[in-house]
Amino acid sequence: MCYFFHMKPIRYDRHAKKRMKDRTVDEEETEYTIEHPDSLVESIKGRMNAFKFINGRYLRVTFKEEADHILVITVTVRTKVFGGRYEYRIQ
Repeated sequence: MCYFFHMKPIRYDRHAKKRMKDRTVDEEETEYTIEHPDSLVESIKGRMNAFKFINGRYLRVTFKEEADHILVITVTVRTKVFGGRYEYRIQ
């Protein structure tokens, strides 16, 4: 599966902006995670989860590709790898 998300502008849902502020994640880290994920996993409602180990922590960016932009829905931070089917692998 090959995506070229960087070709579309990235926009942020109000919820995502709040989570990013609460978790001290900036737009640069979020966009880098989408554009260069360690792993990319399909989610519900046509969403995708991009995972990245960056700046000493694991990020999960949940987003949806719209016709003319990428919409970031939420950002989650962990100090340990996300479990379950979210293994870290390059795809």
